[in-house]
Amino acid sequence: MMTKIALLGAGGKMGVRIARNLMQSSYHLAPVEVTEAGQARLKSETGLDCVAAETALGDADVVVMAVPDRLIGKIAHGFVDQLKSGAAVIVLDAAAPYAGQMPVREDVTYFCTHPCHPHILEAHDSIAAQEDYFGGIAAPQGIVCALIQGPEPHYALCEDIAKVIYAPVARSHRCSLENIAVLEPALSETVGATMALALREATDRAVSMGIPEAAAHDFILGHLKIELAIAFGIFPEGKFSDGALMAIDKAHSVIFQPDWLDRVFDLAAVKKSVTEICEG
Repeated sequence: MMTKIALLGAGGKMGVRIARNLMQSSYHLAPVEVTEAGQARLKSETGLDCVAAETALGDADVVVMAVPDRLIGKIAHGFVDQLKSGAAVIVLDAAAPYAGQMPVREDVTYFCTHPCHPHILEAHDSIAAQEDYFGGIAAPQGIVCALIQGPEPHYALCEDIAKVIYAPVARSHRCSLENIAVLEPALSETVGATMALALREATDRAVSMGIPEAAAHDFILGHLKIELAIAFGIFPEGKFSDGALMAIDKAHSVIFQPDWLDRVFDLAAVKKSVTEICEG
């Protein structure tokens, strides 16, 4: 029997991307979108017509929530009573479930998945893949998955759906919900995004000192490629020079507080961060 999927938020940016990928699968898709603008966008970009929420949810084997992270818990409370026993709910972010905001329903599966996004140092075979920064279009990417509650066979079902909605998928990693909360926001946003913006601020400062902007961008983005490859062991024969090692040693105490890793990855801090995300 064909698995029926209700896609909530089908007319949003992420929802349209997911709907387009699910249309090419063997799953039966019932797109749900509450806004007229979103309904029009879904129709324009995919040709799909939306289904009434009550119809889609009551008949769904799986619900995929392509809705804003901070609204996942609130929206789930609004529809969970409409689901049949044994249905599965897939959330695309760990914040709401890790913050304890999902409704209690013991006979419903909760599953979390999130894209790793295309690997910065992996080669791509097309311009389309090279320009697919988010993933889910042309560039292969990894995904992480966690079965929060529910029967073990539901892991395989939900992971397969995750591979469809984030296709093309190069690798799928099974994690715990806490693992995914540590990966995001702690690792990818608290650390990764903050350092990315700090790099941009440093580059802008260099440009303000008279360095041509194009030269500064070429220099830092080129250097980052080899520096990341060395730091992550992807280029094992590569080594930082003695001068670079000295600069790194001197800079660490200037840029970072001694306990910054403990403060960022403390699980109480992670829980506080996801709660703040859910509260907007």
